[in-house]
Order: sequence, then C-alpha cells, then structure tokens
Amino acid sequence: MSGRSGAVSTSTTLRDAPRFDRGRHRFGVATAAATLVLIFVGGLVTSTGSGLSVPDWPLSYGTLMPPMVGGVFYEHSHRMVAGLVGFLTLVLAVWTARSESRPGVRRLAWAALAAVVAQGLLGGLTVIFLLPTPVSVAHACLAQTFFCIVIALAYSTSREWLAAQSDAVDVAGVRGAALVAAVIVYVQLLVGAVMRHIGAGLAIPDFPLAFGRLVPPVTSLPVLVHFAHRGGALVVLVAVARLFLRARRTGDRRFVRLASALLGLVLFQIALGAATVLTTKAVTPTTLHVATGAAILGGCWLAALRSFRLLRPRPSAAVLEATVARPVTQS
Repeated sequence: MSGRSGAVSTSTTLRDAPRFDRGRHRFGVATAAATLVLIFVGGLVTSTGSGLSVPDWPLSYGTLMPPMVGGVFYEHSHRMVAGLVGFLTLVLAVWTARSESRPGVRRLAWAALAAVVAQGLLGGLTVIFLLPTPVSVAHACLAQTFFCIVIALAYSTSREWLAAQSDAVDVAGVRGAALVAAVIVYVQLLVGAVMRHIGAGLAIPDFPLAFGRLVPPVTSLPVLVHFAHRGGALVVLVAVARLFLRARRTGDRRFVRLASALLGLVLFQIALGAATVLTTKAVTPTTLHVATGAAILGGCWLAALRSFRLLRPRPSAAVLEATVARPVTQS
C-alpha cells in the first residue's frame, strides 16, 4: 500500500469519526435530568393517592388544563411533565438522526422515543383500567428503563466517550461490579414498585425490626414483598460498597467520585426507607425514596457504561487527527 492511499484511507476515517457536539450533549443531559424530575413527580402521584384524581385520558376532565386543585394538581402536573419529557425526547431523537454519524447511537435515540411513547400509553392504561397492578408496575419499571436509555444516549455524546484513549486504566473489576450493582438495583426497584402498587408500604409497621423480630412471620403477600424489599436494600448496600472498593483500586477519580456518591445515596436511601415507615408514609420521604432509587440506578448504569468505554475504547477524532499528523511510511 502506498503512503498516499494510506493517508486517504485515514482521512476518510477521520471525516466519518463522530465529533463532539456540545449542544446536543447538554440537551441529552437536560433530558435525563427532566426524566428524573418526572420520576419524582410520578412518585408524588402515588404518595398522595392521586392516581385516579383525573378519571379520563388523554384529556383531563375533557380539557387541556383542568382546575389544579386537590389530587388533580399532582396527577395533571405529572401529565404535563411527562409531555415535556416526551417533547424533549422527540427533539433529541430527530436531532440525533440528522447529525449523528454512528448508527448505534441513532438507533438508541429512536429506542428512547419508542420507550417514552410506550410509557405514555401505559400511563393512559393505568387510568382507563383503574390502576391495575401489572400495568402500574410495568409503568414504573419502564420509567427506570427509559431513564437508563437517555443516560446512555447522553453519555455516548459526551467528550469523555469520544476522547477515550487506548491506554485507559484497568477497569475490568469495576465493570463487573457496576453491572452487578445496576442489575441488583433494578430488581430492587421492581420489588419496590410491586410493594407500592399492592399497598404493602406499611405491611411491616416497625423499623428496624419487623414485628419485633429479625425475620417476621410471613402471613400474607404484602408482608413477604415488604420484607423482600428490606432485604434487597442490604443487598444493594453490599453491591454498591463492592463497587466503591473496586473503584478505589483503579485510582481513577472519575470512578472514585461516582462510587462515593452512590454509596452516600444508598445510605440516604435506607434512611428514607426507615422514615417512610416511621412516619407512616409521609409524602416527602416516600417520594424522595422513589427518586433516590432512580438516581442510584442511573449512577450504577453510568459507572457500567464508563467502564465498558474505557476498557474497550474506539478511535476518537482527536486520536485520528494525531494519526494523520504523523508521516505515513511506505509499506
């Protein structure tokens, strides 16, 4: 191969390489943040018992803006924030489709749009069929899945992703710990969703013991689900503590800071769970408990994405530019 053909080939690769788009990346981060707000507002609907305050869908009492009183305030606010997130996702998907060179990222953007549409339909079904538990749980779990998709989309457009170097730190241990933690947290959120929607939040009314025991008598499904959720909290704590220890071994501040924040969030989450029981499901700790769980999932998922990227990086525009700048030898 001649030096000229090698230079042309490398130049073509450089031209096709993804470029950092600050605006689109920030828009993706904003969409992820809005999704977390949406999860919080959705938690408010459940915490205040406002799920059927608006009995029709997609309108609210036949209008776009009903009187914002009582439970209608929480339910219709949830619909308004959901509409905003849906609009942001549509803009992000179209923007990505028009400006992104990587097919995988374009597919991810369309997957986010499909997920938010499905989420809206599930929300409508929960109203039309009067809050059936399977649909309500699916609605809660799809919200967490959508949140993870948007995080992946935002991270894939970040400068860190595009500029990842081949001599990155050894993060193999972090990768496994982060993946395990993300899966465990997701399952824990699933159990929590079941607990909320079958009304088992106070099935065990004391804390830290359960009916004055370490292991309560399992006399009903609500008690079983509630106790499983408490046990799951300990499993999450162990998984995130393991991630923290693995992150410290890398010496990479990006992993250490993220894992430290996650460990703090888990401890805060356990305190919120205790407060939820001891205050007999007061609105503030109960709703914060929902949103903090989503934040923990998002952080574990981001740690997993980061570890995969730094372990197996792809050529970035910066690296390719350095390659073009070097003289190409004859082969």
